[in-house]
Amino acid sequence: MPTPDAAAPRHPDRSTVRSLLRLWPYVRPVRARLFSAAFVAVLASCMALVFPLVLKWMVDGPVAGHDPAGVWLGALVLLLLGIAEAGLFGLRRWLVARPLAGVEAAMRADLYRHLQRLPVAFHDRWASGQLLSRGTTDLMLVRMFLAFPLTFLLVNAVTISAGIAIMLAQEWTLGLVLLAPAIPVMIVCWLFERRYSQVARQAQDQVGDLTTVVEESVLGIRIIKGFGRHRSQARAFRDLSRTLRGTELVKARLLASIWAVIVTLPEFAIGAALVLGTVQVADGHLSAGTLVAFLSTALALRWPVDSIGFLLAMSQEAGTATERYFEVMDATPESGSGAAEPEPETETETDTETAADAGTGTGTGTEGGLRFHGVEFRYPDAPADAPPVLVHIDLYVRPGESMALVGATGSGKTTLTALVPRLHEVTSGRITLDGRDITAMPREELRELVAVAFEEPTLFSATVGENVLMGAPETAGRAELDRALAVAQADFAHALPQGTATQVGEQGLSLSGGQRQRLALARAVVGRPRFLVLDDPLSALDVHTEAAVEAALRRVLAETTALIVAHRPSTVLLADRVALLSGGRVAAVGTHHELLRTHAEYAHLMSGAEEDGR
Repeated sequence: MPTPDAAAPRHPDRSTVRSLLRLWPYVRPVRARLFSAAFVAVLASCMALVFPLVLKWMVDGPVAGHDPAGVWLGALVLLLLGIAEAGLFGLRRWLVARPLAGVEAAMRADLYRHLQRLPVAFHDRWASGQLLSRGTTDLMLVRMFLAFPLTFLLVNAVTISAGIAIMLAQEWTLGLVLLAPAIPVMIVCWLFERRYSQVARQAQDQVGDLTTVVEESVLGIRIIKGFGRHRSQARAFRDLSRTLRGTELVKARLLASIWAVIVTLPEFAIGAALVLGTVQVADGHLSAGTLVAFLSTALALRWPVDSIGFLLAMSQEAGTATERYFEVMDATPESGSGAAEPEPETETETDTETAADAGTGTGTGTEGGLRFHGVEFRYPDAPADAPPVLVHIDLYVRPGESMALVGATGSGKTTLTALVPRLHEVTSGRITLDGRDITAMPREELRELVAVAFEEPTLFSATVGENVLMGAPETAGRAELDRALAVAQADFAHALPQGTATQVGEQGLSLSGGQRQRLALARAVVGRPRFLVLDDPLSALDVHTEAAVEAALRRVLAETTALIVAHRPSTVLLADRVALLSGGRVAAVGTHHELLRTHAEYAHLMSGAEEDGR
């Protein structure tokens, strides 16, 4: 499965700020609390700049005048300022905790909802681990950015500006000394931002790849154990882990480099200011209290300056995380309804279609049933010169009729059935249900009319009953569940430890293949659908169970219009007619016995199926 490098376009020149601004719709509902928290943080941080002023008063006043009462008063003021500062920072944390947890939850819910609406072709291209990492790690990085760097980049900017103003007001010559490293630090930050953004994106993509390997190893643990491939899987995981480790070390080196510059240059400036200030105090040009206040202010600014490095790093990671999140959110979802009803066909087209119908045995009416009108299909990511998977499919399944699709492997049977519920979109042509173009129908309505059962059954970590009733309306209850289980010969569900309330576990792997397939069939028939699409639904059943299911299924098929992918004669005999697919085309249509007599390819397929059955 490709990584996002293959699945989504990369934008190496995209601005981090531009990416982060896309978070505004999520932040806007809680902006009042975030702005309040920022104001409180600015107030608390600026309060720390009052400490040096109190120290100046104490040194030049009570200390110089040997006034113990004044010293105690100054100490009390400092204590109260410290308590107030701590309280304000605690208030800031309280203000942001709940709303930002809500922002993260809203983004995660939107991502999940969007994933449900994205077409199957999108999920075919994207590794599941990449999607998981976007919904977990990336959103955690976004929340952390909103909680800390977003606020403190502003707070530190205000604090540094206020501190510089205070130092310049106290002694402008010393203030200029401390400002000397500003330009080199800004250049280093600019270079750091460009490089760190690329490495952070690389690391986050590698986390997605690692997540994919872990998920596939857990889901495929039976294969890994069965073939003794645990060592090779461990090596693959170790290689990916080492690659990620190397990328994280590059991040660490970049962060260490910027910290070395941001910490070292201001420290040299403070040392130079200390020497110059001491000389000025000795010469009587500066009071000791002013020098203490100046140096205390400079030291109070060490944390705002030193933190620039990791605040920028967290911002870059949040920017790339936001970019990765919106790569998925920007993917075009399935529309609720497609384009307007196609233009009426010309007389010539209709005449041609009628003639084709007469030649293949398909009906000519469009009053009801399922009909394919000149359908062609090519996978969206297929090369432009690749031949289509399906070519000019004209097929008509009459109302209440069952049609079997038979063909060699790769002939397009499963692809054709996936077009009916619009799991894939036709490249050209159209499909109608009871005369209505499916692209003009809301998807919700279409998928209420059409029920599907796939050859590879998928069950969810839920109860047996919940898995089956997933195919029924919300009002369905016990009676519908029991009927569907009976049709699918899935009465084994009642004998499970908690009956139909038994949890089947992830992917239903606690059940046998035949049991999973019968539950999937029950899910398809529980809602009494108008149209039923079955992709070889009995392949995992033993001969006796298959016969019982077929007997019950015939009663269901009598009440619906069905398209059934079949590989065995016993399944073919469930259908009223058979369509033979060959090379993505409809080669012949007729009853099972007619095709056995008149079509050599069909007879060959059925004879092979009978031999396999024996």
